[in-house]
Amino acid sequence: MARLKTFYFDDASFMPQSDNYPGSIGDSGVKRISVIYPFLLLIIVSFISVAFSVESVFASHIMVRPDKKNTQVKHSDKYLGYINRSDVKLFIRDLEAKEQLPRRDTERVIGLAKRSDKALELMGRKVENQLAWKDYHKIFLTTERINQGIVFWEKNARALAQAEIEYGVPASIIVAVLGVETAYGRQTGGFSVLDALTTLSFDYPPRNKFFKNELKEFLKLVLEQKIKHPENIRGSYAGAMGIPRFMPSIYRTYAVDFTGDGRSNIWDYSEDAVGSVANYLCKLGWQKGMPVVSKVRDQTRIANEFPQASSLRPDKTLAELGKMGWYPDMALPPEVKKATTITLEAEQGPEYWLGFTNYYAITRYHPSQMYAMAVVQLAKEVKSGYNHAATQVKEQVPETGKT
Repeated sequence: MARLKTFYFDDASFMPQSDNYPGSIGDSGVKRISVIYPFLLLIIVSFISVAFSVESVFASHIMVRPDKKNTQVKHSDKYLGYINRSDVKLFIRDLEAKEQLPRRDTERVIGLAKRSDKALELMGRKVENQLAWKDYHKIFLTTERINQGIVFWEKNARALAQAEIEYGVPASIIVAVLGVETAYGRQTGGFSVLDALTTLSFDYPPRNKFFKNELKEFLKLVLEQKIKHPENIRGSYAGAMGIPRFMPSIYRTYAVDFTGDGRSNIWDYSEDAVGSVANYLCKLGWQKGMPVVSKVRDQTRIANEFPQASSLRPDKTLAELGKMGWYPDMALPPEVKKATTITLEAEQGPEYWLGFTNYYAITRYHPSQMYAMAVVQLAKEVKSGYNHAATQVKEQVPETGKT
């Protein structure tokens, strides 16, 4: 009989039965098989266990990947999908009903918005809330920023002169505002304005009403100017734009064209930024030729219980302030009737100042006592440097026509 070949682990294992085959089953064969079978059974069970283990490993990987992917999708829906939120949909419907903004257009723009966690973080970390004047003013009153302001003035002398004539705001103040805001256009911000405004409108309850209004104005700006990629407009974490850091509502109301090209490009043209700042301060109540602040004459005689400013607006008469020792150290025009008190924590102790209507105009640009004083003092330093540089240039020009 022909022999059948097969794979085996032992000579007698899985062999066909044959009387002629030396290893055919007999008494001795039974004994051999009885000894071998347990080992075979152990090997088979081990093999099956390994197989199941390998299968379970692959199965675990197959199951983990979809779960991880699903988690990411949920995260994306929560933080990036503003257009799918019910409060956003209500906002869009209100814009269509009250502002006549086409729903399809606003949905397209807001659909591009992504949540900015960094904007939310920075909203609670304003510099004015953390620093005293002795530290705050060092950020802006540096030699570098003063020199940059002088150079900016020299490059934009014509636009600054025109703005001063048209709006009555001194060139030094305009330059200083731009210097404090963005270092003359060097620090305009790297945030997507669309992302920042959308995030703060719907995920920052303390001021969501303010930011919803700014988002509305931004949407109007995008649609009016037919901006194809609004997500690329860059600004501050609060959505302020361009060299002067205008919020969208301020831009749409006060930005002016100082280049004559029919548009106000406050992102790229310093002339438009200059004219827009001057126009804005003028509309905020700047009074031509009037003082901004005055240091109190005798700093040591201020009463222990001196009057605290109830607001940034000048709300006390000079006569009232004089009774408590708050006399200005300069002669004031007769038109100046009221002032507000200013206290700065300087290196050598408190400094006391009086702020007038023009001081208040600066605080309306940015509602901060220290901001306004930084603008005032930077303006003084830049003006001094500019005049000095102009004098030197004039002295170096050779006189002609003499024999």
